[in-house]
Amino acid sequence: MSESPSRNAGPGPSGPPPWPKTVVIQQRSYGWIAAILLALLLFSSFLNVILLITIAGRAPDPTAPTEVYVSGSQSSDEKIAILEFSGAIMPPLTERWLKVIEAIEKDDDVRGVILHIDSPGGLVADSHQLYHALNELREKTSKPIDVSMSRIAASGGYYIAMGAGPEGRIYAEPTTWTGSIGVILNRFDVSELAEKVGVKSEPLVTGKFKDTLNPFRDLTEEERELWAEIIDDSFVQFKQVIVDGRENLDEDEVAELATGQVYTSRQAEENGLIDEIGFLDDAIEGLSDKLGLDDPQVVTYEHPLSLLDLLGGAAQTSAEVSPLQTLLDASVPRAMYFCGWHAGLQ
Repeated sequence: MSESPSRNAGPGPSGPPPWPKTVVIQQRSYGWIAAILLALLLFSSFLNVILLITIAGRAPDPTAPTEVYVSGSQSSDEKIAILEFSGAIMPPLTERWLKVIEAIEKDDDVRGVILHIDSPGGLVADSHQLYHALNELREKTSKPIDVSMSRIAASGGYYIAMGAGPEGRIYAEPTTWTGSIGVILNRFDVSELAEKVGVKSEPLVTGKFKDTLNPFRDLTEEERELWAEIIDDSFVQFKQVIVDGRENLDEDEVAELATGQVYTSRQAEENGLIDEIGFLDDAIEGLSDKLGLDDPQVVTYEHPLSLLDLLGGAAQTSAEVSPLQTLLDASVPRAMYFCGWHAGLQ
């Protein structure tokens, strides 16, 4: 009778080794663990996305202005707001300034406003938007508005100063340039250059005035008369805004000053365009006295740069260096209250 192999004896050379089954079991275990971890990772990412969307929805408007302390008593609940107008009057600055005006209107602690202007002007429509918003601010809240002009407050910069109304006092620094009352609509004529390089423009249009600012041909007399009438309408509006805003100037006096000339602060004072040569501190002191405030808290407003601002700025920069974009922009009609010939390139 043959002996049975011992249970403790290992398999013979021809028998299957036990370790492959063990290895397979371990591999399957690791696969399940990896699948579970991946599922948890995806679920966690999904929750993070939902959380970010929720936070973004509840976060304050990134374009909303932030109040910043400037001077005076920080404990005072009586404020003077400084509204900074710096740069060309056009998007995106226009929308931000309008939001500041809205914030000032809603803040009952603000007793008065100073427009601190350092601007060569800008688009006709944007200048009037801001002027209109300032008028509404005065009418709805009865908050007085004074003006402090910095380096330059010309054309559209002077236009928005009229938002202070006839009661508003206008200060200008000794070196301020102002005035430049008028309208400019730039047009570039490259017809001679195009002829030299062999370029000919033949746009397909639906009416004779559709391509009146085509830079590849001369303007006709009829077209010049058309645009002169359009510009004159904005010019008449500009002069009327000054008549309404300056009690000491009548229509004839404004018309005499509205030559597009830039005036120094001394010339502006002599001609009644401003009231006093002085600095921002003088304007703050003058408005405080007008309001009967001893030590008001003086504040201004800021707009922090967001990621969208940075991305938008990069996109704008890339567009500005494009020759095609520059050419297209140059041909777009842009009526501007602007102190300078190059306004069409903005």
